Amino acid sequence: MVPQSLEQSEQTLHEWSQQQRSAEAMVPIIGELYREHGIIVTLFGNSLVNKSPLEIIELHRQARVNVDEATQVSDTFPILAAMAELDLGPARIDVGNLVSHWRVRSAAGDSASVGDYVRDELAGIATGKASIRPNPQDVILYGFGRIGRLVARILAGKTGGGDNLRLRAIVVRPGGDDDLAKRASLLRRDSIHGPFSGEVLVDEAENALIINGNVVHLIYANGPEDVDYTKYGIRDAIVVDNTGNWRTREELAKHVAVNGASKVILTAPAKGDVPNIVYGVNHYGMVEAGNVLSAASCTTNAIVPVLKAVNDEYVIKNGHVESIHAFTNDQNLIDNYHRKARRGRAAPLNMVVTETGAVKAVAKCLPELAGKLTGNAIRVPTPNVSLAVMSLNLEKAVSKESLNDYLRKASLEGDLQNQIDFANSTEVVSSDFVGNRFAGIVDAQATLVQGNQCVLYIWYDNEFGYSRQVVRCLEELAGI
Repeated sequence: MVPQSLEQSEQTLHEWSQQQRSAEAMVPIIGELYREHGIIVTLFGNSLVNKSPLEIIELHRQARVNVDEATQVSDTFPILAAMAELDLGPARIDVGNLVSHWRVRSAAGDSASVGDYVRDELAGIATGKASIRPNPQDVILYGFGRIGRLVARILAGKTGGGDNLRLRAIVVRPGGDDDLAKRASLLRRDSIHGPFSGEVLVDEAENALIINGNVVHLIYANGPEDVDYTKYGIRDAIVVDNTGNWRTREELAKHVAVNGASKVILTAPAKGDVPNIVYGVNHYGMVEAGNVLSAASCTTNAIVPVLKAVNDEYVIKNGHVESIHAFTNDQNLIDNYHRKARRGRAAPLNMVVTETGAVKAVAKCLPELAGKLTGNAIRVPTPNVSLAVMSLNLEKAVSKESLNDYLRKASLEGDLQNQIDFANSTEVVSSDFVGNRFAGIVDAQATLVQGNQCVLYIWYDNEFGYSRQVVRCLEELAGI
């Protein structure tokens, strides 16, 4: 007689093997849909493109915890296989939502096959292969620091068939010996985000990096006015200024006054009348908003989508936002002079109370909240991932369960589904969100509610999550 524990062990291993087999079969389908059709397949907002079978299985486990406890690889694969049978145009398709809706319809007695269901749901994009743009949109990175290198990684991973965004050049100040090799090394290796999942070659003759087959020229300049991009075959490029050295309209306009550039987007809060854009909230009309734009700050991008969602449903009377922020390169490693108060003290050794411009920027993105919020920041000795604590007074009373349920739904469907993520675990800590692609992640278990007062905890990868928002702005400007 076989012991029950052994039978259970064999059954568990068999189920795992089935999951792995389905996930392995999904990989080539996802890859072909992406490269041949321009389709990005996601699972409740998390991209499945370029994921390994084990990563796909883990994303399904996370979905069972945070979104839908019935999510299984075995349910996702038939939906994906049915998609592969259609001649689809470029799109972003969430198979998690498709599976959930299919389960509801089946429970209600719908007898349609999986193939018929998927065909009906995706009829609007069954328009055949097509390029989104007649030509790729040239992109230039002005600066190659933390945000610049992450944007470069994201753009390299989103090249697809090569007809969307294409990184053409990186502009930096003149370096020393082995400058090109050192830049390549910093792109390949990252102490926080790990190795680059691709190929980076050095082309000394062209003074260029070849990133996943894309030739990216390294241009040396002391200022925006020193470059003529047309010498490199670049036309109508969008410049991403990730140096933060120029903040006003007049300063940033220098980027688009040169040959080959048409727009500039700053990866920091701008000054004066420059529009501060938080993608998902106030990006509509940004194409017509002029050639000088700002993608605001990482903290602004983290809090504004959640603030908008809460205000739309419950109306915020007033509140306070405290950013518990990872230290940045602006601070000192050891005590030394700094022009700003307290920031001269050693970043790896101290919690540092400092100001944040994020709350002021909220008013630019959400004018209805102007004057209703206060804010401050504490820099802490962690190198990445920050936490915004939002204490809000609402117009009406709410329960923890209903507030969390509302934010969970906002993370799944609607205008903010690519900005808001949802975590429903009592064990998550900051390092669990390194590499998270969302602007902010609601920590549901930490939510506090008393009457019409609530405290929300919003995690955010202040480097990668923000860089994804920057790329979304680029895609909007490029018409993708």
